Amino acid sequence: MKHYYATCCGLFFLLLSLTSYGQQAEKTVTGDFNHVLFEQFASQVEAQTAYRFYFDPAAVDSLFVTLRVQAQPVPTVLQEALQNTKFRFAIDDERRVFVTAGTVISAAPAADFYEPKAASAAVAQADDEPAAAAPTRSRLVSASEYKVYEIGSGSGTGKVTLAGHIREQKSGEPVIGASIIDEALKVGAITDQFGSYSLTLPAGRHDLRIRGLGIKNTKRQVVLRGDGKLEIEVEEDIVTLKEVVIEAEKDKNVSGMQMGLEKLDIKTMRQVPTAFGETDILRVIMTLPGVKTVGEGSTGLNVRGGATDQNLILFNDATIYNPSHLFGFFSAFNPDILQGVELYKSAIPAKLGGRLASVLDITTREGNKKKFGGAGGIGPLTSRVTLEGPIMNEKSSFIVSGRASYSDWILKQLSDKNFAQSSAQFYDITGHVTHEFNEKNSIYATGYFSSDRFRLASDTTYSYRNQAASLKWRHNFNNQLYGVLTGTYSHYDYDVTTTKNPVSASQLKYAINQSGLKADFTYYPNNRHTIDFGGSTLLYNIAPGSFLPQGDKSLVRPDVLAKERALESALYVSDKFDITSRFSISAGLRYSFFQALGPRDVLQYAPGESRSEATITDTVRYGSNKVLASYQGPEYRLSARYSLSDRSSVKASYTRTRQYIHQLTNTASVSPTDVWKLSDNNIRPQVGDQYSIGYYRNFKSNTIELSVETYYKTLRDFVDYKSGATLVLNHHIETDIINAEGKAYGVEFFVKKLTGKLNGWVGYTYSRSLVQVNAATTSDMVNGGQYYPSNFDKPHDVTLVGNYRFSRRFSTSVNFNYSTGRPITLPLAKYYLGNSLRVYYSDRNAYRVPDYYRVDLALNIEGSHKVKKLAHSSWTVGVYNLTGRRNPYSIYFKSVGGQIKGYQLSIFGNPIPTVTYNFKF
Repeated sequence: MKHYYATCCGLFFLLLSLTSYGQQAEKTVTGDFNHVLFEQFASQVEAQTAYRFYFDPAAVDSLFVTLRVQAQPVPTVLQEALQNTKFRFAIDDERRVFVTAGTVISAAPAADFYEPKAASAAVAQADDEPAAAAPTRSRLVSASEYKVYEIGSGSGTGKVTLAGHIREQKSGEPVIGASIIDEALKVGAITDQFGSYSLTLPAGRHDLRIRGLGIKNTKRQVVLRGDGKLEIEVEEDIVTLKEVVIEAEKDKNVSGMQMGLEKLDIKTMRQVPTAFGETDILRVIMTLPGVKTVGEGSTGLNVRGGATDQNLILFNDATIYNPSHLFGFFSAFNPDILQGVELYKSAIPAKLGGRLASVLDITTREGNKKKFGGAGGIGPLTSRVTLEGPIMNEKSSFIVSGRASYSDWILKQLSDKNFAQSSAQFYDITGHVTHEFNEKNSIYATGYFSSDRFRLASDTTYSYRNQAASLKWRHNFNNQLYGVLTGTYSHYDYDVTTTKNPVSASQLKYAINQSGLKADFTYYPNNRHTIDFGGSTLLYNIAPGSFLPQGDKSLVRPDVLAKERALESALYVSDKFDITSRFSISAGLRYSFFQALGPRDVLQYAPGESRSEATITDTVRYGSNKVLASYQGPEYRLSARYSLSDRSSVKASYTRTRQYIHQLTNTASVSPTDVWKLSDNNIRPQVGDQYSIGYYRNFKSNTIELSVETYYKTLRDFVDYKSGATLVLNHHIETDIINAEGKAYGVEFFVKKLTGKLNGWVGYTYSRSLVQVNAATTSDMVNGGQYYPSNFDKPHDVTLVGNYRFSRRFSTSVNFNYSTGRPITLPLAKYYLGNSLRVYYSDRNAYRVPDYYRVDLALNIEGSHKVKKLAHSSWTVGVYNLTGRRNPYSIYFKSVGGQIKGYQLSIFGNPIPTVTYNFKF
């Protein structure tokens, strides 16, 4: 009897403990859900329970939940949430909730629900054994969020690393900047420029969420038994008539480490109206806070008080020296071939350097790996076409684009007969090829060529050309380490030819060549660290200028400047470290070296005296490859982020940069005849320090982003010029150049709305850019050694970009810009000195041209959305400068009847209507 009693008590307590365990495991839901999207509702339920939801985000994008529950089980909550809707749900034994529209499904897995174990074994063998030993299926490709993918063949314990790529399902192109996250562990990764990711997780079962710009949100279910690879294919996100929530990196504004970084994809850029109707990435970049230009018709960027030459423009890692066509009205890049653009205004990564103000990193698409296609457009001044497709077995692809202008017809419409005889035209060609040898090795090759030629109301012809090429080899050492070896080549040249008078026929020429080699490595030791390290070297060859006769009758005397050569190298290392879930830091060191090389003659000047021909004391001859000047120094990178909450954070950064090459220009805007000068014994490299701090906040479920950034920069040894400086064919240019100091500071406000039919952004910037030339000699001082505004100092700048979609086929866009007028120097009086009439000028940049503002409007008309049709087309009808304001480009003065009169030059003084036809097949 006692034994029976003891047995019953044991069974009772066992039953009680099992009941308590079941109640503990079966957590209930409590909450007040007031008109929240179903996806947000599901996330909150997942946060309170062990249940996991699976559904098609596109199917529930307009499903809202209004419900108040207190300690209710999940099935009861779901029944109330989905009643009177078309949606049904099913729950399996592992607490997975499947939500469908109108169709009731069984929660029991099908016979082939799990991927075969052989497939995952093949992945493990492909990583550790020769290719010949691997089975036919060498990688596991995941295109379904409803299957469970078994990865690796290890013991299934400890930490394992999952790696692979995220690609678009239809085209096979990589998705850059997509996030793959295990939300239960709050661990994730972001895909790089190749679409690759690496994620270290505990062995076992995981549900991974994938989000990205332009793709549908999706999930992947994996069982990790060991290290392995998972190639993920995702669907492109298509805008529907319903309200669409853009989830791509929706909290990156708050949770990301990077500050002063602006990312734009080609879909966003197409919505901004521009002159002549063609998408222009540089014009779109100018709508961002902290980015300005001196005037209309110029593509020169002034970023946070920096000069135009202080921006590094990279096209698939190759440097572009002149990023514009047709007097600056068009950017040098065909929009149809572009993948995206990243602009670094502060906290520049350690692997990038060589410029003080910013880095503009432009990447191209890889081309469709699954089928042939094309796109193009026809506008009033230009036409373009792009072709792409696979080359071999979805392992290699190509994309090639071309663009040409036919603008002469518009010049012939001008009333001035001189301009009617003018000509202006350009073209560019871009090609890119990708080939994947195996899972460990891939190559990427890019070639670019552009040419401009124009003649305006004279016999002088201007021509200039860009050439760029890059070749990359990417090697995966393992799931945690990969490296990229890149070779680049950049070339820019121009010539100015006059042939009308055979006696004075001449040609002025200039050219710069740059060859580079760099190795970049990325190592993921674990999810808390991302380590980047590597090195680079650049070889410069510059032909500073030549003036040569044209034809046998020319009496022009040849004049050729000595060539310049230099070597610039750097080593770097950086580490992004998540100290806690709220606090992260990124620290890096870049150490750069510069050596100016012979053969060259270097002039020596008397110390303490203003450099001039009269103060030359000696000439020193340096032989071939001899080092005539050497500079080096550290460049620091430090940034930190602290999350105040899930929706707000503060960030701070400090960056030091060095620049060894200088652009010499006598115009406020970028000119095709500007030249570049290397540092040497007499011209020191530029050095800049920038301190930044910012506050970031997201509203309404991360659909509205707010950022406020303030910065302070100091600049030293950048070039300024003496009054009356001669920059062309100057054999001792250092006598007309003076080293200047500078400072820039400002605050940038930026708000982006990312949801609904109405979206866009608004930005306001207050900034100052000041220069000081406090030379050792009084004759070299400017404005008495006091700070004065730089040529691009424009304190107030406001930009509004708005887009409204009326329907699936019709949308409209508006672009509004306002900024303070740029500084100028004015003549104040005239006087006689030694019987000669002289003009007395104000202090340098003491006055300003009138303020600038402009409104652009565009209507976008999509063709029918039939899936099967020869080509998908669209029309863009727009008006540039809708109000017809005559914004001043420059102010110039002429002596008329003994009086000095001022005149205002405007590039666009009237509204410019445009119509562009775009097609895609």
